[in-house]
Amino acid sequence: MEDDRQPDERISDPTPIVGAATDISPLGRDIAKPEHERTADEDADVVNWSGVATSSEFKSLVQAKLKFIIPATVFFLIYFFALPVLVGYAPDLMNRKVIGSINVAYLFALSQFLMAWIVALLYVRAARRHDQMARKIVGDLEEKRGGK
Repeated sequence: MEDDRQPDERISDPTPIVGAATDISPLGRDIAKPEHERTADEDADVVNWSGVATSSEFKSLVQAKLKFIIPATVFFLIYFFALPVLVGYAPDLMNRKVIGSINVAYLFALSQFLMAWIVALLYVRAARRHDQMARKIVGDLEEKRGGK
């Protein structure tokens, strides 16, 4: 079977051509880098992040997050580790039958799944407030930089 291609026929896949549109790392550019490819040093409109971190709005955002995250984490860890501690130190209480052969330990273990979902739902509610605070901070930054 003969090759139907002519010797001067070009390959239709531009990938082997250096600098083609499909080239992952082109050797040179005729135009400026797109915004999403710039490094922090190349970005012309850099934000003063140390100034943002010292602003009262940012500090209140961090405080609001910590005000929820720390107590929720402590509560969840205590609740989670209460089961093995109670099984070890109060076996009579945990072995007490509640419904048929279901004892307090089984109910407590099942309640941990419910508690995880409740903590997650409470976090989602708190995260909405945190997101609003963050959007306000970003909006203020964009106003200072000339808006977009």
